[in-house]
Amino acid sequence: MASKFARLLSDSRRALFTMLGIQAVIWSVQVLNWLDDYDLSREFGLRPERVGDLPEMFTMPFLHFSWDHIVSNSWPLFVLGFLAAYRGMRKFLLASLVIVVSGGLTVWLLESPNTVTAGASGMVYGYLGYVVLRGVLDRNVLDAVVGLGVAAVYWTILIGVLPVAHGVSWLGHLGGLAGGLAAAVLLRDQAAPKPAPAPAPAPAPAPADSRSALLKELDDLGL
Repeated sequence: MASKFARLLSDSRRALFTMLGIQAVIWSVQVLNWLDDYDLSREFGLRPERVGDLPEMFTMPFLHFSWDHIVSNSWPLFVLGFLAAYRGMRKFLLASLVIVVSGGLTVWLLESPNTVTAGASGMVYGYLGYVVLRGVLDRNVLDAVVGLGVAAVYWTILIGVLPVAHGVSWLGHLGGLAGGLAAAVLLRDQAAPKPAPAPAPAPAPAPADSRSALLKELDDLGL
């Protein structure tokens, strides 16, 4: 028990510093972007249907179009990212990759032409789906409690996967959410196989002297 707690504490500390580092990068980029009149977002945001723009799915989450935009994404990104990472960085990184690719491809394939999409909101929706479904699939009490808490607090943002707000990439939200759910399924803990039943012990051979006595008795009887 003590070793499990120590590992959880270590993973949580690593998750905290990781998310603080991501926030530092996003806000530093925002300052440069603001000074450059958001040319970075226009240049490195994701444009649909352009093959040469596919790599921009990896830069898109670090870019925003205004201070309100980054503020609205930063807090849920930090909280949900931490909850997605506190059980181990390997799964967190793999889940993040699935979410980025799923959200990016959804935008690239389905978004209106001549638009540029940027922002970390797709990651927010992805981590939301990942954390909630992970608690169900892994049958881990702590993950289940965390998932229920996240669902209770953030369920209202699910309206963002519908085309109800002008200028908001609901497709990015939807693709990110789908990626988070897919990551929870792909990275779920596998049940340990049940051990095979031990074979029954073979009967012990009769002692040598017992066999000799039996043979002598049969010989005396003329058998």
